[in-house]
Amino acid sequence: MAELRRLKAWSGLSYRELERAAAAAGEVLPYSTAATMLRRDRLPREAVLVAFLVACGLGAEDTRRWVAARRELAMGARPLPAPAPQPSVRRRPPRLLLAVVGAAAALSFLAGVGVTAIGTLTVQEEQTVEDMHRP
Repeated sequence: MAELRRLKAWSGLSYRELERAAAAAGEVLPYSTAATMLRRDRLPREAVLVAFLVACGLGAEDTRRWVAARRELAMGARPLPAPAPQPSVRRRPPRLLLAVVGAAAALSFLAGVGVTAIGTLTVQEEQTVEDMHRP
């Protein structure tokens, strides 16, 4: 189960995105099922595992190896080493990069608002300035 959690992290997909990716591949994987599966420490059903692996972007050969490892575990045999994800799978921009770009955009906006606000006076400040200039 720890390897499945790592695979989800490696994919960079949210649970909702996994649900959509599975559907696009003709599989059914409700986001709540994927989340529940990864919270537990017991083996998922084979159909759920396959849908999850496909949604993460693994190919047929990698999926077959994961299913074989699951079957071995289910029969109580010694587990096969978990297959590592292949680098040929599509990758999304790292979320950290997206967060940095978003933060930069927010700071630019706030800086613009701050520049606009510089040099403006409140009504009370304007009255004080007017009072100072009256004889």
